[in-house]
Amino acid sequence: MTVAEGPILHADLDSFYASVEQRDDPALKGRPVIVGGGVVLAASYEAKAYGVRTAMGGAQARRLCPHAVVVPPRMSAYSAASKVVFDVFHDTTPWVEGLSIDEAFLDVGGLTRIGGRPRDIAERLRASVAERAGLPITVGVARTKFLAKVASRVAKPDGLLVVPHDAELEFLHPLPVGALWGVGKVTTEKLRARGITTVGQLAASEPVDLVSMLGRAAGGHLHDLAHNRDPRRVEIGRRRRSIGAQRALGRGRRTPAELDVVLVALIDRIARRLRAARRVCRTVTIRLRFADFTRVTRSHTLTDPTAGTGVLLAAARELLVAALPMIADRGLTLLGAALSNLADEDPFQLALPFERQRATQLDTALDAVRDRFGKAAVTRAILLGRPDDLEVPLLPD
Repeated sequence: MTVAEGPILHADLDSFYASVEQRDDPALKGRPVIVGGGVVLAASYEAKAYGVRTAMGGAQARRLCPHAVVVPPRMSAYSAASKVVFDVFHDTTPWVEGLSIDEAFLDVGGLTRIGGRPRDIAERLRASVAERAGLPITVGVARTKFLAKVASRVAKPDGLLVVPHDAELEFLHPLPVGALWGVGKVTTEKLRARGITTVGQLAASEPVDLVSMLGRAAGGHLHDLAHNRDPRRVEIGRRRRSIGAQRALGRGRRTPAELDVVLVALIDRIARRLRAARRVCRTVTIRLRFADFTRVTRSHTLTDPTAGTGVLLAAARELLVAALPMIADRGLTLLGAALSNLADEDPFQLALPFERQRATQLDTALDAVRDRFGKAAVTRAILLGRPDDLEVPLLPD
């Protein structure tokens, strides 16, 4: 009797940025590679073996792995590679839900007659990504989105793991509780204090105890996941609810002027993405991560929707200036910006004065120049000579 498996695949590229660097430079293959100097944006598995991790300070990473090759990020190369990989996904099945630039869920449940078992489809997908993109990819196959993602994490790097329907809890329950979505360091310590260290122990706990310990939403959610109860389906055609970018800054102190340069680069990039998607936004948000790893967000909602860089930058700058006293006290290790409350570009009510609309037309004209001659053809004076080293964990355009 054939064992039931799938139908959901979670496909996740391995150490994506570092893998692209190793692919493009044969001299880097098999060597520890760190992408990003001030802060680690990505590390190859050879570097991870020495304890190097994403978001770690560059100085600490070099102390752990002094023989690592440090390379600057090349976002255009990563975006191009991601596009090739997503083409493979869409050639595999029409049911693709992108999660980020380097991972997606795929539903292959309706392809049995033409594609074979989910395991066979996953094997062909991995081979196609290796052939067309030259990159390693790990795939987890399971009945639910949650378990497929867990399977891919366990199978890394460059692996394939299928969790059959009749072995789900046998696979899941021995894993540490940190394998569950939503279980971070704080929750892990709370559970450990109650003697709960594995998913199986959490599954055996009374829901009422978990609710009292973690709250109604978190307690119930984790109890469901521990029993592999995840009713979500792979969603396609879902429009973005926000567009954002961020940059890790390391632990060195930055002056307000230096932070302003980073913010200008972030807003310039995401405003262009907004216009390319033919959308407008009303809410501007900045995201701050401090030296003690705490995070805060600050947002401002505009009176009228816009895609104009100038208006969005002015709002973001006000938020950053207001946060400067807090930054001075606590130190800033990451600055991000996001545009939300999105709507389609046309039609929307024109507002007086019309200078805003003319400014957006100028932005659109500059976008066309950049599209034709490259991003460096026209740039803001404040960004001249600045490297393109933003970390942008978003779907490719």
